Amino acid sequence: MNTNTVPITLEKNFLLIPIWSGEKMVRISLSIDGQNVREFDAELATTKEQISFWSFLDITAFQKKDATLKLDGATEEGISLITQADEIPGASEFYSESLRPQFHFSQMLGWNNDPNGMVYYDGEWHLYFQHNPYGWKWGNMHWGHATSKDLVHWEQLPIAIYNKQHGDWAFSGSAVVDEKNTAGWQTGNEKVIVASWTSTGRGECIAYSNDRGRTFTEYEGNPVVQHAGRDPKIIWYQPGEHWVMAVYDESEEAGRSIAFYTSEDMKSWEFQSKLEDYYECAEIFELPVDGDTNNTRWVVFAADARYAIGQFDGKVFLPEHDGKYQVHYGKYYASQLFNNSPDGRKIQIGWAQIEMPSMPFNQTFSFPHSLTLRTTDTGIRMFAEPVKEIEILHQKQHSTKNIYLTEDQPADLEVSGELFDIRARFEVRDATTIGIDIGGEQVIYNTKENQLNGAEMTPINGEITVQILIDRPMMEIIGNNGRVFLTTSRQQRGRVSTISAFAEGGQARLVSLEANELRSIW
Repeated sequence: MNTNTVPITLEKNFLLIPIWSGEKMVRISLSIDGQNVREFDAELATTKEQISFWSFLDITAFQKKDATLKLDGATEEGISLITQADEIPGASEFYSESLRPQFHFSQMLGWNNDPNGMVYYDGEWHLYFQHNPYGWKWGNMHWGHATSKDLVHWEQLPIAIYNKQHGDWAFSGSAVVDEKNTAGWQTGNEKVIVASWTSTGRGECIAYSNDRGRTFTEYEGNPVVQHAGRDPKIIWYQPGEHWVMAVYDESEEAGRSIAFYTSEDMKSWEFQSKLEDYYECAEIFELPVDGDTNNTRWVVFAADARYAIGQFDGKVFLPEHDGKYQVHYGKYYASQLFNNSPDGRKIQIGWAQIEMPSMPFNQTFSFPHSLTLRTTDTGIRMFAEPVKEIEILHQKQHSTKNIYLTEDQPADLEVSGELFDIRARFEVRDATTIGIDIGGEQVIYNTKENQLNGAEMTPINGEITVQILIDRPMMEIIGNNGRVFLTTSRQQRGRVSTISAFAEGGQARLVSLEANELRSIW
């Protein structure tokens, strides 16, 4: 493999890398004074005509420095296209692309997968995320960063955590606010935000921020835990006044499991227990049952979002049932809850595995949703509903109610737009199928199988409710006020002029239907 070295003086805001999705991978490193400061792989375009998009490397921290660019496997033509600029090419078109989610957060460019480091602090919701800023596919794992003041509108900030070196990537993890300064890292008036992540070359690592989560300093004692595993989730356990780390772990004895560690300062951790049969991206939290703060349960889940309910004493989780339950279905994975949410809200975001072909970005995130525990006919179950802040985006509303539906008599709403929050309530009666048609794409409830688009859901007192969030590339279907939550690609894309409620194989009563046109967050 040929290696090229190029001396360069860093004079502008960005080093621009031309990307062609499908080209062979080139290893690129940027070094200053003989030390690599950035190292990654990229599908480097070789001609201007090939360029799918321009990736950008923020070099503001290295202004006026003399550096060396090293490229393994690059062509002379590809190297000649790398340049510096103060602006990102095509930035004026970001967020207006044909498949760009308009009210779900997505990164400007490149790839995302797991949400990371989700934490609320002093009016800001922080969403860090697994991010490849140099390509459309998975790779080069960094922590991207976005913030919001209302859980709806997001601003992407510079990358928060870079990989240590090539092959030592910054994998998933979490963030907390160290309210009591237990680690002793606070240097000013701001509380410290502490991030924990898996360094793939070292183990579970810690870094801290004194500037509201914008930049992080690595703890010199990293790694704080070494084992076969990844994705640490740290929470504060108030009854014991200590920190808990729930982290995916692999061993011959326990197989795939969640391991629980405890610490008083986030520097020294002590192993406590394992919970078997969970795979990556562990999560643990406490919720009141039916809103009763005197009757609470703990919930655990991992990347597939299948969960267990039980008790947790700060060291050991004891499930109170066999197996696992399910609320999420479809293209939903590796979710996380915000730590430190105000008013005790438990708000979750998952990786929405929606491909964006021919776009300069790929994948996105679910709309934030609130979690609750409620008593049902089959026991205590978790419910997931879009956060109430979705109503910030409501514009024109169209509605109808109390219509008897048959195969020959649907209920139509004339609408105009691409983005909708649709809410419907049906009395099932003797229909075999009930549904909502959104411009030719149908959401269907099968009354014989008791399934909403394939997810099991039983009527309550003979009725079902459905909420559907429609965005450009995707939709989320919420049944029975959060009993099921489905994330899926949108098959019939584009503007919609008619939304209909319908029934087949008998009669159903449409109790109510409303379609709220939504404005874009961009």
